[in-house]
Amino acid sequence: MTFKRLYFDIETSYNQGKFWTAGFKLNISPENIIKERAVICVCYKWEGEKKVHSIEWKKGNDKQLLIDFIKVMNQADEVIGHNSDRFDITWLRTRCLVNKTPMAPDYNSVDTLKMARKYFKFNSNKLDYISGLLGFGHKLHTGMALWDKIILENDPISMAKMVKYCKKDVVLLEKIHQEFIPYTKHKTHVGVLNGGHKIDCPECGSEHL
Repeated sequence: MTFKRLYFDIETSYNQGKFWTAGFKLNISPENIIKERAVICVCYKWEGEKKVHSIEWKKGNDKQLLIDFIKVMNQADEVIGHNSDRFDITWLRTRCLVNKTPMAPDYNSVDTLKMARKYFKFNSNKLDYISGLLGFGHKLHTGMALWDKIILENDPISMAKMVKYCKKDVVLLEKIHQEFIPYTKHKTHVGVLNGGHKIDCPECGSEHL
């Protein structure tokens, strides 16, 4: 049995709403939301696979994106993201609920942000900082204008840039996680999962230790 790890990242839109003034510590109530946030795109790759896949929303509608990506998630033995337990997975689940799209109540999730906090003492636990520190390079630069172009104008060129940005995050995520593995406790014992023993390698299941 091949153990399947899925690395993924999502990008989301902002709420659009009504407000009378701008300033610090203003209270904007939920009834002033005109359009709810949604998932712009999700990018993912399987462990060891070169290609990074992407799924995008359709002019602000993320229902088909959710249907397609949940099918992918359901094939994974582990799903891996950075701050994915608190952000990505809960975001996906919320949007699935709103869109009445089925999603499993739980996944075997590995969150590299939690790993960074538990096992290490970095000056920053952000993906960009850790990646740079470990010599993998940095995230691509973006600005709010990119979100504006996609959300307000449905601009295809900006969407392509967003997908490229998201794909780079997935590549960095896998490199960081692979670097963490020898220094951290395994979430899943691959040897036991494949019908072996606890003394087998928890990473690949091999009996040759």
